[in-house]
Amino acid sequence: MKLSLSRKLFLAVLSTALFVALAMFVAGGWSFGRGFIGYINELTEQRMAVVLPRFSEAYRSHGSWDFLRDDHDEWFHMIHPQDAQIRAGATWDLPVSDLTGAVFRISLLDMQQRKVMGFIEMGADAVRMPVEVDGKTVGWLAMAPFQSVTEVGGERLLRNQLLASLVVAGISLLLAALIAGWATRRLLAPVRQVAAATHRLAAGDYAERVSVSSDDEVGQLAADFNQLAHTLERNEQMRREFMADISHELRTPLAVLRGELEALEDGIRTLDRASLRSLQQEVGQITQLVDDLYELSMADVGALTYRKQPLDLVELLHESLRGAAERCQEQGLSLELQLPLTAIPVLADSARLRQLLGNLLENSLRYTAAGGQLRIHLQEQHGLILLDWLDSAPGVDEADLPRLFERFFRGETSRGRASGGSGLGLAICHSIAEAHGGTLEARPSPLGGLWLRLSLPREAR
Repeated sequence: MKLSLSRKLFLAVLSTALFVALAMFVAGGWSFGRGFIGYINELTEQRMAVVLPRFSEAYRSHGSWDFLRDDHDEWFHMIHPQDAQIRAGATWDLPVSDLTGAVFRISLLDMQQRKVMGFIEMGADAVRMPVEVDGKTVGWLAMAPFQSVTEVGGERLLRNQLLASLVVAGISLLLAALIAGWATRRLLAPVRQVAAATHRLAAGDYAERVSVSSDDEVGQLAADFNQLAHTLERNEQMRREFMADISHELRTPLAVLRGELEALEDGIRTLDRASLRSLQQEVGQITQLVDDLYELSMADVGALTYRKQPLDLVELLHESLRGAAERCQEQGLSLELQLPLTAIPVLADSARLRQLLGNLLENSLRYTAAGGQLRIHLQEQHGLILLDWLDSAPGVDEADLPRLFERFFRGETSRGRASGGSGLGLAICHSIAEAHGGTLEARPSPLGGLWLRLSLPREAR
């Protein structure tokens, strides 16, 4: 049977508590039993040490152990410390309870270690104390040690101790079960919620979200899931927009090509240089679109080749913008170049930077209204090379500025599809800037249009 995560956690906590309870039960019983036996044996040895001088005096008085053979009364008098006090005229006290069984476990042996008096035979493990008279050993007091609690008669005490341990273990198991049940419900409920939401997300429901009810690891998991779902939803939306934009961008030149070819086929238009030029323009537009898409896809997988070498960015700008003044004049724009007189060296791919500058110029020429202005300013600041590209109205809504570098994105203002752009130029510029270790940012222009700032390190990575 397949176990759920909650059942596994419950069984793990309960099994751990059960193991600990059993270990405590076994260890407590063993420790109690062994300690109790040791304590009883120690008391018996103390009894032997107390009565040992009495046996020495008795032997000195009688000269042998014959007076004690088979005389149980005399043996009991000799072995009990209270009897010595009574015989000496001391005040009588309540006798010490002989739970140790010393009377029955202590025996008297003669010099040859033969039993004189006692109730059990002494084994090799017996504890022996010599009885000395005038420096001569005349006998031995021997004690048979206990081997188990039952031999002491303390079975009831051990049973009560084990019963108390069982009660404590049972209460511990009950508490462990309650805690495990609470943990499985309280801690794993968000995990089950995320798991169920993941199944729905995998099925294509990208609008799925889970509630974040804590700030621990489970809460972080829920927050990460929501972020993942948001990203997937956004990617799905971008994919649909991407397909719609590609369809639109391809449909327009293909429709023109089809109309031109049908007109040639029907004889409405003649096959001359003008018609061929029109067809070539539409083919070129499709080719440019396909090339841009291919370049962006190669940039996504890191397969674009960059041949970086030291170059002067000021000189590169002069070369790339050599015909920009004439083109701006054709569009009714004024061009203002603010370039430093000294060289600014960078490590970059000259072809890719020319492509970036060309795309920025085409963007300004396409979207800036006639009679406007284009200002290009290059400076070095805090170890960074800053190229500011500012044009005049129309501008872009500030809410749309972060999306300018998305593919096929165009604002809903006059900087839109009506101007003829595909919406890929700035995305390519952004990719080239990142490949050089720099950034490309969009801001509102003080001239009323768009302000694009290219930041490059002095020695680009």
